[in-house]
Amino acid sequence: MADAVLLLAHGTPDSAGEIPDYLARVTDGRELPASVIEEVRHRFVAIGGSPLTALTLKQGWLLEKELGLPVYVGMRNWKPYIADVVHKMREEGITRAVVICLAPQNSRTSVGLYRRAVFAAAEGKIDLRFLDDWADHPLLADAFAERLRAVRDPFAAEIGSAPPVLFTAHSVPCRTVFAAPQLDHHVAPEPPDPYPVEARLTASLVAARIPGLAPQDWYFAFQSQGMSGGPWLGPTVEDTLTALHQQGVTNLVLQPIGFLCDHVEILYDIDIAFCEFAAKLGMTLRRPESLNDSHLLTLALADLARSGLGANQGKPRSAGSPSSRI
Repeated sequence: MADAVLLLAHGTPDSAGEIPDYLARVTDGRELPASVIEEVRHRFVAIGGSPLTALTLKQGWLLEKELGLPVYVGMRNWKPYIADVVHKMREEGITRAVVICLAPQNSRTSVGLYRRAVFAAAEGKIDLRFLDDWADHPLLADAFAERLRAVRDPFAAEIGSAPPVLFTAHSVPCRTVFAAPQLDHHVAPEPPDPYPVEARLTASLVAARIPGLAPQDWYFAFQSQGMSGGPWLGPTVEDTLTALHQQGVTNLVLQPIGFLCDHVEILYDIDIAFCEFAAKLGMTLRRPESLNDSHLLTLALADLARSGLGANQGKPRSAGSPSSRI
């Protein structure tokens, strides 16, 4: 039996010219206003292009070194597409794989799309162990806490007091989270989506690892609400910053806990838009480094992979071109 690990991520275009095609995949062909497409293009260009794909491939390479097993990377909305990667795994003789969605907090709608794509491409030829829920993994919380302390501690020394922390996760449309009423009394109602609860759970686990960070010293908000209409989960970061400003907060650390590497929602939404918004309020906003190549993140992913595969973990592989690079 040939084992492997498959990491799944959202994907990002390689150039600004590919953004319309990329957004068409994100919306499953639903047409977006030209103003939305142009705004996404503006943000992509403002940060010099998204590093998401390159960073995810590096995370795969680091995990491969740690595990001694082939690690593949597939993207839902851009190259390398999940279907292409799974077909490559089949061609290379992989018969069993742990599939890890690089979104630790499980949203049934979005993670469900990853699941369907993987299983459809495998066509029953690979024994897939799909892991869609690891918001409470202790090593994940350790990794975020390590990054948070590296920024908050010197910030506190600089300003003479410990700054509060605002944790964030990507917002999702409310319609994807709240189950519709079940009119057929013979059918069990669908439970609410776990995403908002799991996002706050991760934040609380990170906060518990920060010495002196009391419950009243940290907050939570959802960021990067969509631009195409309809209600999205809140509170928004902007509303939260405004409320904190009104309470007299002038220094703040903002740490996203739903993203595992840099991309547009980090490098533009936080580092440009939120920092500018905070500055207009007279607040100083600082962000910890994203996990990116964090060794603790690698260890968390390795633990998930080993748990999924059980005792059969393979033998160390020699260095070379990582399997995640298709």
